[in-house]
Amino acid sequence: MEVNVIKHLDKRMKLDFWKPKSSHDIIPKSSVYFRANAEHSEAIVSLLNKKGIKYKVVINNLQEAVENQFRKQGKYKRGLPRYHEWKEIAVWAYSISLNHPNLASLVTIGHTFEGNPMHVLKIGNPKSAKNSVFLECGIHAREWISPAFCQWFVNEAVETYGQNEVMTKLLDNLIFHVLPVFNIDGYIFTWTSNRFWRKNRAPTPEENCFGIDLNRKFNSSWKNTGSYGNPCFQIYSGTGPESAPETKAVSTYIREHLSIMKAYLSFHSFSQLLMYPYAYTKELAPDHEELDKIAKAAVESLERLYNTSYKYGSIATTLYAAYGSSIDWTYDQGIKYSYVFELRDDGEYGFLLPEYDIEPTCRETMLAVKQIASYLIDLDT
Repeated sequence: MEVNVIKHLDKRMKLDFWKPKSSHDIIPKSSVYFRANAEHSEAIVSLLNKKGIKYKVVINNLQEAVENQFRKQGKYKRGLPRYHEWKEIAVWAYSISLNHPNLASLVTIGHTFEGNPMHVLKIGNPKSAKNSVFLECGIHAREWISPAFCQWFVNEAVETYGQNEVMTKLLDNLIFHVLPVFNIDGYIFTWTSNRFWRKNRAPTPEENCFGIDLNRKFNSSWKNTGSYGNPCFQIYSGTGPESAPETKAVSTYIREHLSIMKAYLSFHSFSQLLMYPYAYTKELAPDHEELDKIAKAAVESLERLYNTSYKYGSIATTLYAAYGSSIDWTYDQGIKYSYVFELRDDGEYGFLLPEYDIEPTCRETMLAVKQIASYLIDLDT
């Protein structure tokens, strides 16, 4: 009954779902997070009370919370990391390649719908590294902690190489191809117009609805029926796989490097999960046991730092079913070690994760990434 009530509310009020990504994905006995307009809140609360559905108002005044986040940018303790606008990230990426030419190089793999260049930073020792790992960040615009992690990873890599034994070993054996922001147009839009925008900014057949979910555009069980075929929905998948220039650019780049690409790591928020294929079916992937073993070790490594609780498992069984995801596609392309992280938090702030949480989130996530990368190296020794 509860599921039907929430779906009814969504149909009437077009709720913005944070977890899961749409009302279509709601399953019984699961937590649901959604954003509603102020004018709808009284009616929603009244209906939930009437139906006896337990609920909690997590953020009472979301607009105020958004304004506070923008107002506090960079105003925490000096030295603490902050979120960066796209222009800042682009300049940072260029400076990394200039200041660390022996470890870093910058390549442009394509352009977004609005013409923004998509940069990949290649980090590692090209004289000794034979294999590669791809780090995908910022495919969903509002998940700001994702690009923040990619920046953290690169900064730690170039700053500790030659000093930290683990990082030095990783960069001597692997080249990390880091895409700091996949969905640049959408990310810019979250800074200028709508903090909770998810998709890219391409027009759709529906005049008043914009954007395609770039993580529903890969050629792996792609579909455009139901919510996937509705241009006004958050998970709209467009007219065909790879039809968005952003997804096409990444797919082409991966295909060009398949022979050396050993892992693909995608970073999202929020929910505190580490998952692997498949997303489109609950059937176990051929490498399920190995993938699960690695995920378990990575989560245990992450949790030891701050006792942050993470779950792990296949996407469809741990979270919900999804079609056309990057992780399923890379796995089907032969990149066995394909994983997706859902970073902090577990719902208290959701997409508005405070700046003071950037550092602990990145530090613990680094431990999990190092665990996975070290496993790859050990395979060749």
